[in-house]
Amino acid sequence: MALVELVMPKMGESVMEGTILNWLKKVGDKIEQDESILEVATDKVDTEIPSTHAGVLKEVLVKEGDVVQVGKTIAIIDTGGGASQPQPTSTQEIVKEAQQIEAKIEEVKTLSEPVAGRFYSPLVLNIAKEEGISMSELETIAGTGQEGRVTKTDILAYVKAKKSGATVQQQPKTVEPVIEIKPVQEVQVTPVQEVKVVQPEKKATPVPVFDGDEVVEMDRMRKMIAQRMVESKHTAPHVTSFVEADVTNLVYWRRKVKDEMLQREGEALTFMPMFVEAIAKALKDYPMMNISVDGDKIIKRKNINIGMAVALPSGNLIVPVIANADQLNLVGLTKKINDIARRARENKLKPDELVGGTYTVSNVGSFGNVLGTPIIMQPQVGILALGAIRKQASVIETPFGDTIGVRHMMYLSHSYDHRVVDGALGGMFVRRVADYLEEFDLSKSLF
Repeated sequence: MALVELVMPKMGESVMEGTILNWLKKVGDKIEQDESILEVATDKVDTEIPSTHAGVLKEVLVKEGDVVQVGKTIAIIDTGGGASQPQPTSTQEIVKEAQQIEAKIEEVKTLSEPVAGRFYSPLVLNIAKEEGISMSELETIAGTGQEGRVTKTDILAYVKAKKSGATVQQQPKTVEPVIEIKPVQEVQVTPVQEVKVVQPEKKATPVPVFDGDEVVEMDRMRKMIAQRMVESKHTAPHVTSFVEADVTNLVYWRRKVKDEMLQREGEALTFMPMFVEAIAKALKDYPMMNISVDGDKIIKRKNINIGMAVALPSGNLIVPVIANADQLNLVGLTKKINDIARRARENKLKPDELVGGTYTVSNVGSFGNVLGTPIIMQPQVGILALGAIRKQASVIETPFGDTIGVRHMMYLSHSYDHRVVDGALGGMFVRRVADYLEEFDLSKSLF
């Protein structure tokens, strides 16, 4: 027999782990190549993972509820035939994990100050709940994971140390030396040898609950969205520029061709394809809006991949990506947008349809909103909110003088990262999008 490892696949440029939701196959089940074998949840989407090989599921190495790092082996598949290599067993994984926990007990530390707003995986939160560890206590545990996250091993070692009565050390706080300035202008630096810092316990401000109030636990996706939004606001200084656009030509053109689109292609023509087309053109004109920031480096993106915010029936939000949007005509954009919007609401998107976005658009006008100040999708540097199209009395310039007429108007709200996008670029970009919409050709052919 030949044994192959099924590893946790990479499901996005910023996704480093996933939570095992459900194994669709049991040990001993026959599986086909590309057949779904388990369900995994990330901070972006719940999705099914296909098998990379055909064969028999020989061993499952992770349990439902486990948070697994990308690249880790999660199962062994027997493909039949050929020589086999010894593979790690689930027992070996358990023993290894126990050894890691024992080794970490001596290193368990608490922070001098709680870290509010830090990300915690669902598994860590479940362990904390089962062990009676409050959120304020969890925020004091020193994490060894990426960006200081508390890992499963960290919290289990903390729990074991706490139960065994072992001393949990406090991570030392950096103390600046005291500088004493004497009258004779002699400066003497007196290093502080031992300082006991007693930190007052920081507690979250209690939120009162009154009679008749209902307390609802956030679902996993809402917790992830909240975390990402807070991280984005902490990372990028947001600035928003607003432009009003006259989209009367756009409205009349859509009204003229929408029935033809439905009859010939079976697709409903919304305004979104025209908006995406205008954004893609403007990104070509201003390539420094199609960038990402990595520390003190700027990454200029080659492809124009536009993310489109979609509201889900649950009330949550997801952002599938229209890859190479600048290479699609209006018919292609219509089909693509309708398809991904439908599958997003049915939870049928693939992981690769949620990654690689270089700029994002959010249609707040679909909810009757006139303006919006959207939050940037990291590591992008810009996002455009589209307001509702409304009829307004406007001044129209003609060769014979100004007149007043009824026009279809809308607001565009452009939020951008002020670390790398100044007001001039941010303002010119959104103005260029508005120009493309206002100058829409009424004689344009759909096919």
